[in-house]
Amino acid sequence: MTTSIHERAKLTRSAAIASIVTALFLAGMKIWAVLQTDSTAMLGSLADTSLDLIASVGTLVGVWIAARPADETHRFGHGKAEALAAMFQVVLIAMSAVGLAYRAIDQLLLGARPTGADEGIIVSVLAIVGTLALLAWQRHVIRKTGSLAISTDHLHYKSDLLLNLAVIAALVLDTYLAVSGADALFGLAIALWLAWGAWRAAGEAIDHLMDKEWPEEKREAFLEVLARHPELRGVHDLRTRTSGAHDFVQFHASVDPSMTVAEAHRIMDEIEERIEVEFPGVEVLIHPDPEGLFDETGIAVEELLPGVREEKEDE
Repeated sequence: MTTSIHERAKLTRSAAIASIVTALFLAGMKIWAVLQTDSTAMLGSLADTSLDLIASVGTLVGVWIAARPADETHRFGHGKAEALAAMFQVVLIAMSAVGLAYRAIDQLLLGARPTGADEGIIVSVLAIVGTLALLAWQRHVIRKTGSLAISTDHLHYKSDLLLNLAVIAALVLDTYLAVSGADALFGLAIALWLAWGAWRAAGEAIDHLMDKEWPEEKREAFLEVLARHPELRGVHDLRTRTSGAHDFVQFHASVDPSMTVAEAHRIMDEIEERIEVEFPGVEVLIHPDPEGLFDETGIAVEELLPGVREEKEDE
């Protein structure tokens, strides 16, 4: 990912603003459709869109804060604001799912049915078109920035496509094919879909907040870069994390014990230059050690470099 911090901030803000505009448009149409149809499935779609609007505002605030540079009180930057914005969205989605499930079950028990199916179908088709346009722009922004907040927002609107298709199916089945309870059952299914989406989004946000290590493939690729330096004797106590758009890594680097401080410093600089080429923008903290010296315990003592070098020699 080579997008500059300034360009990333611009892209994420544009995606958040596009989400807000789209949500306002969809909510206005669906309010009218709910009044015309009294459909639980349509009400579920409206509830989801209304929460999307609130969540998109939260996303805009989150990406704006995350784009701010590090300062004296936040030396590692503000990247976790994106994960906080994502968690805010998760809470709203979960609340929507519970409320919608209650409405759907109540409708099933009472045997209520929707009216005015034509209006609901037209609104749902228009909503699908608007959502597809937004999703295309969000995918572009996610590819360029990897933003967690935009990715979570993207999940909302991807679910909107299924929600709107479900509304169409529910109205057709209940109104035109006389399948009693179809509208309520689709509403219940939408509630379960929202709950599942909230669960998945919460997991990713928590990973960021809890400083989960990079995926194994990314760690291995990082170690391969380190293994290319001929004067590096070993690597241990490698720690990695991601905060918003920023990657952080620290490790102990073993060098020849007979080296001077100046020579060891030169090697560290060369390693940092190689890392910057393969992992642009990553913040690196290297602790040089004389080869064979380990002050740590547990997994922090595990030597990581020989295995990588052996793999490269076997190739």
